[in-house]
Amino acid sequence: MSEHTTSTASGNPDRPYDDEDISSRAFWSTTAEEREKTFARLRERGTVTWHPPMEDSLLDDPEDFGFWAVTTYDDLVEVTKRNDDFLSGPGILMESAPAEFVEAAQSIIAMDPPRHSKMRKLVSAAFTPKQMRRINDRIEANARKVVDNLVAQAEAGGGTAEFVGECAELLPMHNINDMMGVPEGDRQEANREMKVLVGWHDPELVGDTQEEVLGRMFQAIVSTHQLCIRLANERREEPQDDLITALVQAEVDGEKLSDEDIAAFFCLLTIAGTDTTRQSTSHGLRALTDHPDQREWLLGDLEGRVATAVEEIVRWATPIMTFRRTAARDLEFRGAEITAGDKVVMFYSSANRDGSRIDRPHDLDLSRHPNPHVSFGGGGIHHCLGNQLARFQLRALFTELLTRVPHVTAGEPELMPGNFFHVVKRMPAHL
Repeated sequence: MSEHTTSTASGNPDRPYDDEDISSRAFWSTTAEEREKTFARLRERGTVTWHPPMEDSLLDDPEDFGFWAVTTYDDLVEVTKRNDDFLSGPGILMESAPAEFVEAAQSIIAMDPPRHSKMRKLVSAAFTPKQMRRINDRIEANARKVVDNLVAQAEAGGGTAEFVGECAELLPMHNINDMMGVPEGDRQEANREMKVLVGWHDPELVGDTQEEVLGRMFQAIVSTHQLCIRLANERREEPQDDLITALVQAEVDGEKLSDEDIAAFFCLLTIAGTDTTRQSTSHGLRALTDHPDQREWLLGDLEGRVATAVEEIVRWATPIMTFRRTAARDLEFRGAEITAGDKVVMFYSSANRDGSRIDRPHDLDLSRHPNPHVSFGGGGIHHCLGNQLARFQLRALFTELLTRVPHVTAGEPELMPGNFFHVVKRMPAHL
C-alpha cells in the first residue's frame, strides 16, 4: 500500500455496525463526560467494534465503509506497537482526507518504516531530555511573559480575561517558534493557520461547506509551507542555532531533506506542539476549578508536586482523542475479522478511563503515581516525540500561574466539536 494514499477499500460493506453511535457530529459535539458513557459500554464488549464512516467527513470516499473502534487500554497499546500490521502512512485521521493534506501536514506521524525511521532519527535529536533542559530557561521566561499578559488583560477587564487566547495558546506558540527560529510576526501568522488546520469542524474558522473547508485548509497549508521554505532558504545563507537550520543541514542516507519534507515537519510541529499543550493547560485550569481540594493539595507543595500533577492533567485532558491506523493485511484481532485496508481507530480518551489499567479513572487525582496514561501514545515507533517538551511547558506554566495568582478560576469552556483534538476554543479566567 502506498504511504500516502487515502483510499480505505475497507472490506465488506454488508458487515453489521455496532449499535453505539460514535460516528455522528452530534456525538462529537457533546462533552467528554457524555462520550465516556458510550465508551464505557464499548469497553465492556471486550473486543473491537465496527462503526459507520464519520458523518460530514473531510472527503467523500465511496470506498470508506466504516472503522474499527479500539476503546480498551490494552488493545490500544497492542495496536500502537504492531506497526507492521496497522499502518500510519494512509493517514491518521478518522475521516478520509485528501492525499495532499496527509503529505503536507502530517509528516512523520503519517509515515511507516523505513521512511519514518529515517525522518524520526533526524528530528529526534532536538527533543532529547538534554536538549529540553537546555531550553528550560527560555520556557520559564515565556511562562512569565504569558502570565504577565494574562494578569494585564484581567486588570483591564475588571478581573476577567480570555484564558485560551491570552495565555494557554501563547506559551507553546512562543516555545515552538523559539525552537524553530520563527521571528515575531511570522509566528502569530503560523499560529492562526495552525488553528485552521485543526479546526475543520468549526464554521467560524473554515466555513460551512465541504468546498469552503477544504479550500481554507489548503490555503493554510500553502501559507505555512511558504513561510517555512522562506526561513529554510534564509538559514542556508545564514545558519543559526535553531531547528530549521538543523533540518536544512541534515542528511538522510547522504541526501538532504527537501523543502517539502522540512515544511511538512514544520506543520506537524506547529500543530502538535502547540495544540496539545494549549488544550492540556485549558482543561487543567478548569479541572483545578472544579476540584478545589486537588488545587489545595497542589498548592501545599507546588514545586515538589507539580510534575506528578501535570501527568494527571494530561490524562484528564487527553488533548488528542483519536489516532487512526489502517490494516496492512487480513487479520484476526480480539475475535474480530479485520480486512486489509480497514480503518482502525484508537480512542485515547476511552483508554485513559479504562478501569482495568487506571485505578479510579473518573477521579481527578493529582497525586496519582504511577500514572500509566496514554496521552502521549501507547509506546511503539510513533510515541510522542515532544512529550518532554509538553511536560516542561505545563510544569512551567502551572508553576508560574499558581504562584502569581493561586486562586485563579476558570469559567465555562466553549468547546469545539471534533473527533481529533479536545479543543477548548474560549474560556474566561477570573483572577
